[in-house]
Amino acid sequence: MNIIKPQKILVSNLTKTKNLLEEIKDDEIANYYVEKNIEENIDIYDISIKNTIMDDVEILNGKLEKNSFTDVRFNNCNFSNTSFENCSFIRCEFDNCKLTGCNFSGSRMYNVSFKEVNMNYINLAMASIERVLFNNDLLRNSIFQDNKIKNIEFIKSDLTQAQFFHTKLKDIDLSDSIIEGIAVSIDDIKGAIINQFQATDLLYLLGVKLKE
Repeated sequence: MNIIKPQKILVSNLTKTKNLLEEIKDDEIANYYVEKNIEENIDIYDISIKNTIMDDVEILNGKLEKNSFTDVRFNNCNFSNTSFENCSFIRCEFDNCKLTGCNFSGSRMYNVSFKEVNMNYINLAMASIERVLFNNDLLRNSIFQDNKIKNIEFIKSDLTQAQFFHTKLKDIDLSDSIIEGIAVSIDDIKGAIINQFQATDLLYLLGVKLKE
C-alpha cells in the first residue's frame, strides 16, 4: 500500500527546541525540530502541530487531546499512557516509538505509518483509520472497536489477544501477523486473509475443538 508520507522536512529549515510547551503560539506549533523534550502529566488541548519532527521526545501520562498533527514525524518517542483522544493525524510517521497504553479513541488517522512501534494495550475505539500501515508493530491486547477502516495493512505485527468489535476485517491480510488469542466475531473476521496455521486460532468461533 502506498502511504502518502509527510512532506519532506529538512531539519536545517526548522527551529530547534527542547521545550514543546514554550513553542505554542496562536494555538499552533509549526516548523519545529523538537529534541529530547521530557514531560510528564502535561495537558495540551486543541492546537495544531504542523511540519514538525519530534526526536527522542518523552511525554508520559499526558493529555494531548483534540489536537491535529499534520506532516509530523515521530522518531524514538515515548508517549506511554498518554491520551490522544479525538485527535487527527494526517501524513504522519511513527518510527521506533513507544505508545503503550495510549488512548486514541475517537481519533482520525489518514496516511499514517507505524513502524516498529510498541503499541501494546492501545485503545483505538471509534477511530477512523484510513490508509494506515502497521509495520512490525506490537499490538498485543489492543482494542479496535466500532472503527471505520479503509485501506489498512498489517505487516508482521503482533496482534496477540487484540480485540476487534464491530470492525470489519474484510480483505485485510493478517497472514504474516500473529493473531493468537484474538477476540473477534464471525461477522468481523469474514473475508479477512489468513494462513492455514492461523485458522486454528479462530476455531473457537465455530464452537469446535481439535482432537489431539
